[in-house]
Amino acid sequence: MPHGKIENMGANRSSSDEESWARIRAELDGAVDVLRARDAAEIAHLRKLAVLGREALSMSRRNGLLGRETDMQLRAVAAEFAAIARCGDRRVQNEIGRALEIVDGNPLVLAAWEEGRLTAKHVDDVVKLGRNIPEENHEEWQEAAIAVAERDVPARVHGALESLAQHFTARTFAERHKAAVADRGVYLRDLGDGMSELTLRGATTLLLAIDDRLNQMAVSTIDASKEAAAEARAAGEEHDPDTRTRQQVKADTLCDLGLAGGPAVDPAHGVDGKTTLGAIRARVQLVVTADTLSGKDDRAAELVGAGLIDADTARTLAGDATLWDRVYLDATTKTVTRVDQYRPPAALRRMLQARDRHCRWPGCHLPAIRCELDHSIDHALGGPTCASNLCNLCQRHHSMKQFTDWLVLQLGAGIIQWTSPTGRVYREDLPVPSVCFTPAFVAERPPPEPPPPF
Repeated sequence: MPHGKIENMGANRSSSDEESWARIRAELDGAVDVLRARDAAEIAHLRKLAVLGREALSMSRRNGLLGRETDMQLRAVAAEFAAIARCGDRRVQNEIGRALEIVDGNPLVLAAWEEGRLTAKHVDDVVKLGRNIPEENHEEWQEAAIAVAERDVPARVHGALESLAQHFTARTFAERHKAAVADRGVYLRDLGDGMSELTLRGATTLLLAIDDRLNQMAVSTIDASKEAAAEARAAGEEHDPDTRTRQQVKADTLCDLGLAGGPAVDPAHGVDGKTTLGAIRARVQLVVTADTLSGKDDRAAELVGAGLIDADTARTLAGDATLWDRVYLDATTKTVTRVDQYRPPAALRRMLQARDRHCRWPGCHLPAIRCELDHSIDHALGGPTCASNLCNLCQRHHSMKQFTDWLVLQLGAGIIQWTSPTGRVYREDLPVPSVCFTPAFVAERPPPEPPPPF
């Protein structure tokens, strides 16, 4: 645009526009200050996490711990910080690892971030690519990577950083791929509205082949549906067309394969008479009210560990189930009081699964059906096998309780008290179901008086 055109535009502004732009400039200045303060707070947070990580590792080395025992010390520290911050301890432990890698392993990159030359995304990209750089070249890599990264936004310089990293690493692509394959996995994320996203991370060759096979299956399904419709029309018969898109057919096909298919390699086949992996069926824990189950209303049901699902899906699952537990709740506290079981293989276990719903470590949401029952007071020390001494813990937090200095005390009525190695106390109350029956007379009661101040 010619310079004169810009001047004309400025000249045509009204005084009200000028005042608006002045206010916008002031707000933008304030927004920049907020961004700088946010970066400063994140960097300070990283430094604190790095100190915690160093102390945990130092304690492990001092006590001669190796391997899993070292990880237990990090778990114990991460668990306490997570309890204070009210977030997941796995996430905190990952953040401690990130903090150690940035603060101790990439000091020049951290300094550039503090100076405002890089953003957090720049930092993560440089640090990740630098993992393959030999130690003797790492400082030179940091300097060169900073010079490239500060030129533009992260998305635009990522390719240049990848190319630059090739000049600093002695590892071949095959070696780097072999290391990257260790990061494969399957991850579930709730999207709301009864939908979730399942992400598969793996080797490009395998995932490309899977996508190609799903495409072939979808095309075959759609073509078969069209042929059936044409045959029905030729015979003068009615036929409901398949209106699904190719992506929808691919998703449905993958669900069928995941739920009913068997793996190509099955180490369980023929071992001590065990069934094959292909015979393993998915397990879900569903909570639904009797009125929804009978069709009197269409309130959402809860899929424990995932979120709410629609009433029709809940009724479909209920119709296919061979075993149900009827759960009785206290009308006021909404906590489980007893379970009416129709063919219970393990009555106490099922009652505790219904009561606890998920791992009883504060903040952990792994469903109880995938947890382990733990004696709060060890059975070997005289702890009874009863509801008041048992709770569901996931493998991670079960191990942490067993191998670190975290202590567990049951206070009664399913309330659990955790005491950290530093002496802090955290209370874990029984979870209240998202879906439960509330009598009208209970709903109309006035709320209880708040407790007196300390």
